[in-house]
Amino acid sequence: MKVTYVGMRYDYGDPRRGDCYEYRSFLPSLRGIEGVEVDHFPYDEILRTDGRKEMNRRLQALAGRKTDLFFFVLYNDEIFPETIEGLTRHSGAVTLNWFGDDQWRFDVYSRFRAHLFTWCVTTDEQAVDQYRAIGAGNVIHSQWAFNHHEQEESSVAEDIDVSFVGQAHSDRKRLIRRLRAEGFRVETWGRGWENGPLSHREMVTVFKRTKVNLNFTGSVAGWSLRGAGKVLFSRRADGSYSIRPPREVMPSVRLLFSGRREQIKGRNFEIPGHGGFLLTAAAEGLDRYYVPGKEIGVWTDFRDLVEKIEYYLTHDAERRRMKEEARRRTLAEHTYEQRFRSMFRRMGFGGF
Repeated sequence: MKVTYVGMRYDYGDPRRGDCYEYRSFLPSLRGIEGVEVDHFPYDEILRTDGRKEMNRRLQALAGRKTDLFFFVLYNDEIFPETIEGLTRHSGAVTLNWFGDDQWRFDVYSRFRAHLFTWCVTTDEQAVDQYRAIGAGNVIHSQWAFNHHEQEESSVAEDIDVSFVGQAHSDRKRLIRRLRAEGFRVETWGRGWENGPLSHREMVTVFKRTKVNLNFTGSVAGWSLRGAGKVLFSRRADGSYSIRPPREVMPSVRLLFSGRREQIKGRNFEIPGHGGFLLTAAAEGLDRYYVPGKEIGVWTDFRDLVEKIEYYLTHDAERRRMKEEARRRTLAEHTYEQRFRSMFRRMGFGGF
């Protein structure tokens, strides 16, 4: 099976931010599947060096090359609709896009592009019916997972009580301040935090060193000055901005003033996969992947969060048993290789 992976190399398309999550997770997992040959089309790199038109021309030219599946991970409007339609209709290959944030992105983005592809993959179970309602019947509900190719067997001492690794957006700063006011020593890394970003290897080490790894499940939505700017403008992978088409403006306004929907994140699998103990905010469907209280900790409100941090910090044996159970479950059921094999079977590719 020949796959052309059409996805960015860098986080938000910016080389200064390092490799993006999908490049680190999707690409090695696809290449690790026996019988799958993968070429990478890094559209953000080509966009920066050669421009949007040339990048699209080079992607269109791949229609004449032997490919069974074009696996897309779109970011913004870097790839012309006619480029995707041409590959879908004339290349003889199946086209698929991974729509990873439909909890907030379906109304402002996904529904306007779903028809371009043979198949759509969504991590939002509620979005499945929304895709079908707009005529995109070939929709697969999948989920984020863990790239088991990057796991490390090394062990380190647990010398950090509580930590969070991720961007300092939404209400995360407020919650961390409240936890510190309660007397917890909470270390934070990522853009917007005092310690700054970590390399991937450093992040994995932090997961292992931390007794209680926090995860927030809130979507990036709701009112903010930055969000207000996104009503009219959207950023491309090369750092340029495009004006939103009129059809996307009103959904963007509604999103700006809507409540946040909780969503399962990649961290929900990444932390247990690397052998860290996970204490996560609740999200719909999370109990289908892990058993709360047996494999991971789950909190519902701030007082519950405080009580559970206190509990797990003082019950070392239980916490360590839980993280081992979660790691076994992750490697047995929640790797990207398993997710992709299931997707391939659903799309009719044999041998997976």
